[in-house]
Amino acid sequence: MLDFNYTVSTKVLFGRNKIEHLAEEIDKYGDSILFVYGRGSIKKLGLYTTILTILNKAGIDVVELPGVQPNPRIQSVRQGVQLCKNHGVKCLLAVGGGSVIDCAKTIAAGVFYDGDPWELFLQGDSKITTALPLGTILTVTGTGSEMNGNAVITNEDT
Repeated sequence: MLDFNYTVSTKVLFGRNKIEHLAEEIDKYGDSILFVYGRGSIKKLGLYTTILTILNKAGIDVVELPGVQPNPRIQSVRQGVQLCKNHGVKCLLAVGGGSVIDCAKTIAAGVFYDGDPWELFLQGDSKITTALPLGTILTVTGTGSEMNGNAVITNEDT
C-alpha cells in the first residue's frame, strides 16, 4: 500500500436531527441564500417545508432555484448566477443529489466570474479565484459530489 496524506475541506454533520443545526451553519456566511433543488422529491418527503421553517425562523432570506434536472444544464447555472447577483445572495444551499450539488458548485464559482459560466469548463479551473460558500443536504448517495471540487454540467448547444 502507498502512503499518502489526504485533506478534504468539507465539514460533515451526520446523524439524527443534524438538520436542526442548519441555520447556525448558514448564518456564519450571511443572511441570504440561494436554495437550489431538483424537481420536487424534497417537497414530497417534507424536507422542503422543514428547511424553509428553519431558515425563516432564523431570519435568513431565501431565494429559490427549483427544477435542477439530472445532468444539470448550463441554463440553470446561468439562472442561479443571475439570482445571486440580483438578490445579494451570500451562500448557497443545495438539497438533493449530485446534479443539484454540481449545479450549485458552478453557480458559486460563476457569481464572481465576469464571463459566461460555461467558459469555466472550457478554460479550466484556473479561472476560478473565489466562490460563494456552499452547504449541501444530500438526499441521494453515490456521486461523491458533496466531497469534491468537480462538477458536471451539460451544454445542450454544444
